[in-house]
Amino acid sequence: MSQTFLTAEWRKLIMAQYIVDPAILAPFVPAGTEIDLYQGQCFVSLVGFLFDQVRVKRIRVPFHARFEEINLRFYVLRREAYGPYKRGVVFLREFVPRSAIAMVARKVYEEPYEVLPTSHSIKRVGVSLDVRYSWFFRRKWQTLSVEASQVPQPIVQGSEEAFVTEHYWGYTRRRKGATSEYEVRHPAWQIYPITRHRIYVDFATVFGPAFAGLNSREPASVLLAEGSPVSVMSGARLKD
Repeated sequence: MSQTFLTAEWRKLIMAQYIVDPAILAPFVPAGTEIDLYQGQCFVSLVGFLFDQVRVKRIRVPFHARFEEINLRFYVLRREAYGPYKRGVVFLREFVPRSAIAMVARKVYEEPYEVLPTSHSIKRVGVSLDVRYSWFFRRKWQTLSVEASQVPQPIVQGSEEAFVTEHYWGYTRRRKGATSEYEVRHPAWQIYPITRHRIYVDFATVFGPAFAGLNSREPASVLLAEGSPVSVMSGARLKD
């Protein structure tokens, strides 16, 4: 049985979905998984959120309890001989401002973490909730921000919002072609209705030439989720 490796709260998650050709993601798909589609469409999500109350094996890491994370991810399925299939996430790149978290994630899970200067702002202005995440990459600030209603709503099951928020496994391509799998446990989230979004990101520079086409495109959807406490379980390598 897996043990809890990390506990935290993930709060105020901005998630911007872009439709891409699955062929773009094929080189990044871990062995033993396949791309998960929503109504025939293949998504990558640009995500910014607040990592809070972080504990690694129940131990609070000094100066690493609260910080921002920004990542680009896509969605996969893991089919097994017995039991239901598992729906998971693959991270293409992850940015945090804390070196210890990045070091542990790279060593334990081989996740593609990098350390960068980041910042965030969460404000209630009139009837709006304004949330912004920024990160400094190659001498330029990149920004992901939204304005939303202050009243959260439940996510409708079967919706696109449910699809992008309810993948409860992480899969990572490891060295020599192996794949690691770990579970992420959290309750269903609520979302705030978005009224406006702003995305100033050079995808080609930040995430690689494969994603250059996103520079000139609007996202298919943007959501703001409240988030919740989460538990990241210890990982294991797939046997097949």
